Amino acid sequence: MKDGVVRVALFAGMAEAAGCREVEIEWPGGSVADLKAALGRRWPAIAPLLARSAVAVGGRYAGDGLALAAGTPDVAVIPPVSGG
Repeated sequence: MKDGVVRVALFAGMAEAAGCREVEIEWPGGSVADLKAALGRRWPAIAPLLARSAVAVGGRYAGDGLALAAGTPDVAVIPPVSGG
């Protein structure tokens, strides 16, 4: 993966709204909250879901304050799920 880029996996309705299951975004570094904001600016169709979505880094849920360096591997955004 290139420096200054983060690859993010998308699931369920978020992948449908973005039109793909994985996106790459220029990333100088910042927090999980910063990444969510950047994703919403770049792909406005997923912006409404981002506020309610969880982010996983390295297979573990990450809080909005976690710092993400450029090139951080294994980042995923998991939208809220409903079911019975």
